[in-house]
Amino acid sequence: MAFNPASRVQDYLVFGEFGDVNPSITDSSTYTFLSPERMEELFEHEIEGCFLYSRHFNPTNKYLASALERMEDGEAAQVMASGMGAISTTLMTLCGAGDEIVCGRSIYGGTYALLKNLLPRFGVTTRFVDLCNHDAVRAAITPRTRVLYCESLSNPLLEVSDLPALAAIAHDGGTRLVVDNTFTPMILSPLRHGADVVVHSLTKFVNGTSDCVAGCVVSSREFIAQLNDINAGPSMLLGPVLDSTRAASILKNLHSLHIRLRQHGANALYLASGLQALGYTVHYPGLPSHPQHGLLARLINPGYGWGGMMTLDTGNHNAANRLMTLMQREKVGYLAVSLGYFKTLFTTPGHSTSSEIPPEEREAAGLREGLIRFSIGLDEDVVQTMERIERCLVEAEVRPNAGRAGN
Repeated sequence: MAFNPASRVQDYLVFGEFGDVNPSITDSSTYTFLSPERMEELFEHEIEGCFLYSRHFNPTNKYLASALERMEDGEAAQVMASGMGAISTTLMTLCGAGDEIVCGRSIYGGTYALLKNLLPRFGVTTRFVDLCNHDAVRAAITPRTRVLYCESLSNPLLEVSDLPALAAIAHDGGTRLVVDNTFTPMILSPLRHGADVVVHSLTKFVNGTSDCVAGCVVSSREFIAQLNDINAGPSMLLGPVLDSTRAASILKNLHSLHIRLRQHGANALYLASGLQALGYTVHYPGLPSHPQHGLLARLINPGYGWGGMMTLDTGNHNAANRLMTLMQREKVGYLAVSLGYFKTLFTTPGHSTSSEIPPEEREAAGLREGLIRFSIGLDEDVVQTMERIERCLVEAEVRPNAGRAGN
């Protein structure tokens, strides 16, 4: 029977003290105890229903974490103040000085900068490889490798990770598979395909309103306990605490995620199909022409679409800039970073969200100068959106097949 993340989330009912359908927001940093013995016991191990200090957990954050663990079919979860907080604390839990990470070469720029520039200062090094080349992945894993890291749908090139195969490679090499599932919540369930840890930037599709920054980690109870260990847990000691008011807001938005994903996906498929039919170089995993379309079809949870992310190659950076300026003028959407918003957002990742990656590495990975990354919105009239994009393409003098002609 197919796994249904939306039903799992919808079945999670939390009542406030007075039966309110939204749980009360806990506006407190610390919590009282009726006895010193109970406080001492909580310092030794987690006790369900007891809270000590909000850097560890508070009731509101726990409600959100419980809903997210159900969505990902995990045993436990921790919510944090950002997606990068979730990624960095996860890697610091799994790695120490002398350890290695193997990571996909097509990856979010902030994650790349963490792996390439910051973690080496603490003795943790990373090998970047083409995750579609499984022989190269195997060859990169050494006895010092602790993590194989990937994005379920890579940012920004939209390559689909073969999660079962990567999990097998990781486990054969004695390492853990960590998956960033930010682009495909509900659409993909990495833990069910062998991943050990899943991270999200909740800022994006999960929240969906671009009004907060947040992240989460979903994994086993043992791993989340390691994150939160009072003496050595990176989440506990670095303190990436999510504000409880924001946690309550994200929990409300989570309940509409499945509806939003279907609309994001339907609009993205319509636009990608239309642009491809006109001869433009488009990458969208819902298109049969996408190299990993068949793979994604085997892995997805049915009913949530193919995702809201799409790329268009305009051929060169100047053409991309002209087109984006016009699309904002014509109300296609906003020239802005991030994704998952109800309006379409677009940017050239080589000069924004992937700018941390050196140009030669971007080129080797296939991240071209004229590539525009779209986060497709919830437009009611997507036909009108397509007409506006077509007019902008003409005015910007971006011709079909420009992306195949080179930069």
